[in-house]
Parts: sequence; C-alpha cells; structure tokens
Amino acid sequence: MRTIVSRLIRFKSSFAQTRFVSASYGGGGRYLSTDSNKIDEPFSVEEAETVHVPPPPTEKLLVLGGNGFVGSHVCKEALDRGLSVSSLSRSGKSSLQESWASRVTWHQGNLLSSDSLKDALDGVTSVISCVGGFGSNSYMYKINGTANINAIRAASEKGVKRFVYISAADFGLANYLLSGYYEGKRAAETELLTRFAYGGIVLRPGFIWNSQRWEHEDPIGSLWLTNGDGKRVLQQAKPLNQLPLVGPLFTPPVNVESVAKVAVRAATDPVFPPGIVDVHGIQRYSQQKSR
Repeated sequence: MRTIVSRLIRFKSSFAQTRFVSASYGGGGRYLSTDSNKIDEPFSVEEAETVHVPPPPTEKLLVLGGNGFVGSHVCKEALDRGLSVSSLSRSGKSSLQESWASRVTWHQGNLLSSDSLKDALDGVTSVISCVGGFGSNSYMYKINGTANINAIRAASEKGVKRFVYISAADFGLANYLLSGYYEGKRAAETELLTRFAYGGIVLRPGFIWNSQRWEHEDPIGSLWLTNGDGKRVLQQAKPLNQLPLVGPLFTPPVNVESVAKVAVRAATDPVFPPGIVDVHGIQRYSQQKSR
C-alpha cells in the first residue's frame, strides 16, 4: 500500500512541473510549453507564397438575330451583365447608332446554310435565338423551324452548354391561320428540348412591348396594336380571355426588357430549370433578382 501511495505522489509532482498554456495572446501568439524553466517562444511562421489564380472564364454569348427588336435588347442586357457578346444575322453589323452596339462582335450569315455558324460558335458557351420570320407557310417553316433547328444542332455539336429559344405563345385560331409559322416554332422547340435536355429553355412570350414600340413575333400584333394604346386595349379585354378562339389573343403583354432579362439569365444561370416558360413565367422570373 505504501508503494502505491508513493508512486501517486511522485506522479503528481511530475505533472505539476508540466505547464500547458492553452491560450496566451500576449505577444501575438498562442503558445504551448512543457518545460517550466523555458521561456515561451512564438511559432516561427514563414510568409506564404503568393499564388496567381487565373480569373474564371468569361461567359461568351451568341445572339442569333441580334439586329432585331428583341435581339438588340438581349445583346444590351448581356453586355450590362458583363458577358462577351457576339451576334449572327443576315445583315451582319447592326445599324443601331448606340454605344453598346460597338461592343458586340457582329457576324453575317444565313442559318439555312450549315457553314454560317462555324466561326460564330467558336468559344461560345451559350446561345439565344431570336430568329423568326413571316411569309408563305413554307417560308415561315424554314425560318422559324429549319433555320433554328440547324442552329440548335450546330451548337450541340460544338459543345455549347445552354441554348435559349425565343418562341411564341399559342394564339388559338391564329395557329391555324399561320400553320407554317407555328409548326416551325414547335419543331424547333422539340429539337431544342431533345438536344439540350439539361440546358434548353424555350420562352413563349405573347405581345412584346416597350415605351416606344409594340411588336409580336407574328403579324397579329402589328395589325392592331401599333402604339401605346395597345396595352390598354389588352387590359380592358380581359373578359374575352374565356372565349376558346378569341381568348388566346389576349395573352398578357410583356415588356421586351423583361424578355431580354429572363433570356440572358436562362442562358447563363446553371440552375435555371430547362423546359418551356410561358408569359406568366417570364413575368415572374423577370421580377426576381439576378444571381
């Protein structure tokens, strides 16, 4: 028994000589000492080597039809977001005398020709197509369908991440009267959602407007909505929305800036859900803060 007590006493004495300073902030350091006769010294810290990390790659956006009413607003919105922007259209360089237009790389080409997109797609990470047109049913199918399908396939083969297509809302009876137009639009939508299952977005606005101009992808709008009164007409005609043939004509109008904002966000935000976005979705997304 005496032996056990003796050992315990010696252990206690030895432990008392070991000093732990768990948190000492004087002198700008935290020290640990096991020697009661040794003065605490700070750790020696060498200066870290500076590592030059390259900046994240810039998103490069290609706008098809960037000379048009919607396309020009898309280009401007993308530039405001700090993106590198190029555009391809049949006319090439924009005639707009605005400062932002000089910051766009303009390409001239025809989407009905497979060679037009080769150079324009180099280094592109996302595409927004605002291409559409009117005429005979066969012509409308080519412009709204075939031309966009060619672009979608070329972008897919180039490894483009995301593709946004500005399509059009259904307008009831007008779908029948403009069969080539709508058949082309829907064919392009199908191709897009097949080729870009995770990065394909279809926007379906109705009438598109801003403070100076009213427009729609189809000629219906230009026939009877030609000025600022158009929005008021649509608002007052809300009761007609319930009529099966006439109702779709009174789809809520949407500001062109809202369309451009949602299109650019959809083309660059990896968490933006793929699929079809109707006019109500466009309005909702446009009111959300950009990421």
